Amino acid sequence: VQLQASGGGLVQAGDSLRLSCAASGRTISRYNMGWFRQPPGKEREFVAAISWSGGSTDYANSVKGRFTISRDNAKNTVHLQMNSLKPEDTAVYYCAADVSSPSYTPRYGYDYWGQGTLVTVSS
Repeated sequence: VQLQASGGGLVQAGDSLRLSCAASGRTISRYNMGWFRQPPGKEREFVAAISWSGGSTDYANSVKGRFTISRDNAKNTVHLQMNSLKPEDTAVYYCAADVSSPSYTPRYGYDYWGQGTLVTVSS
């Protein structure tokens, strides 16, 4: 499966952005999906995840209440709505697909990764 993340850009603190992850090559309707980010000079970190059915979601404490992950299986797409953005949200954001785990493991077990989209939040 190929994943294409988009929607990043330069915004000011307090603004909103909506990231999209379009999948191709196979349907992702049965896969758990996640978003991760890598801030400048730091390691990649978990941001959010959603189960294949959409019935379960998980968030990093740093984004809880501000970010919302959703999926549209009919369009083979996953979204990350980011509100009240902060300068510390600046990072390259990656979407990922877990195609092999037998259960929902939101923070690990991802097999496929997109190329990333840069989000820059100015103060």
